[in-house]
Amino acid sequence: METIKFLIDLFLHLDVYLSQIISQYGVWTYAILFGVIFMETGFVVTPFLPGDSLLFAAGTFAALGSLNIWLVAGLLMVAAVLGDTVNYSIGHYLGERAYNIKWIKKEYFDKTHAFFEKHGGKSIFLARFVPIVRTFVPFVAGIGKMSYGYFITYNFVGGIFWVALFTFTGYFFGNIPFVRDNFELVIVAIILVSVLPMGYEWLKARREAKQPKAETAK
Repeated sequence: METIKFLIDLFLHLDVYLSQIISQYGVWTYAILFGVIFMETGFVVTPFLPGDSLLFAAGTFAALGSLNIWLVAGLLMVAAVLGDTVNYSIGHYLGERAYNIKWIKKEYFDKTHAFFEKHGGKSIFLARFVPIVRTFVPFVAGIGKMSYGYFITYNFVGGIFWVALFTFTGYFFGNIPFVRDNFELVIVAIILVSVLPMGYEWLKARREAKQPKAETAK
């Protein structure tokens, strides 16, 4: 319970935590940001780490001069692409055995499979913008033995576009007085917008699942 409370507080006050990290660790902040983005995309056991919101916050602090925007964007693009590559490699190595791992929620696999089946290779790119699914898609791609050449193309383009979108949005808009004074609300909005595609797919799947029953009843 304490862990959940901490994670919620971390997401809602990401600007405060990042400010403390910059003050305490200085240039090592770049390594910490790299590590978080790498882990969030690279390991199926860490989908709870901040992704979109952290990129936005990093861009905001870059606008203040606390970080270098080009160094932040460049490093985190590398972290995102490398993370997905490692995730794919782990899935490829484990193969079907991955579905027997008890500490990975089956519902995450199911949602990812549905997303993957609908969008195919494009899911590697699209998943970048959907929390949790972002972490599982490269893993499932590896399990399904997707061609690495096919995977890396979508991985590379998706990683660059994802990082650029959120870091530069934070850079250009994060220090607008309203955004700065209501940072918690902005982070919540980013999270809600990010999960909308997943919520839409879930509702659509529920409606489709009920349709056969309705037809049978007739």
